[in-house]
Amino acid sequence: MNQKEFMQLVNPFKDKIFRIAKRLLVSTEEAEDATQEVLVKLWNKNESLDEYKSVEAVAMTMTKNYCLDQLKSKRASNMKIVHNNFTDREAGLQQKVEDRDTWNWVEKIMNDLPEQQKLIVQMRDIEEMEFEEIGKILEMNEPAIRTALSRARKTIRETMIKTHHYGIG
Repeated sequence: MNQKEFMQLVNPFKDKIFRIAKRLLVSTEEAEDATQEVLVKLWNKNESLDEYKSVEAVAMTMTKNYCLDQLKSKRASNMKIVHNNFTDREAGLQQKVEDRDTWNWVEKIMNDLPEQQKLIVQMRDIEEMEFEEIGKILEMNEPAIRTALSRARKTIRETMIKTHHYGIG
């Protein structure tokens, strides 16, 4: 496989690699490094990529593993998981302020979720990935993913209700 063929293969999902890395590592620079590292690893395997049913799933798994390794390493001791891509371009100023506040609360709540639930919420609700694809990446079956997603959403929803309705009626 030459460089042009490789780029045609990875271009459709390289932004997804970056977004997952950004979700896990927070830092744009760290996410760029992770993306580059995964692409280099894929390039080094370019002769055997035809053997995989889904190169994208392999890339997502590599990204997840690389980022988790970085989070576990000593240099990652100050990193945390956040997401700051939420904006509503059509809303007025008041709505934008409310949306930003709500998203900040959701980010805080997501930080308290177990690592696996964070990843599942990110992949399903933000990346809009299918359950089958998430299952391949996280090496889980669909019912377990659905259960974890349901629990994560329930935790987020209940915490938001407690936060916004505290002392009301």
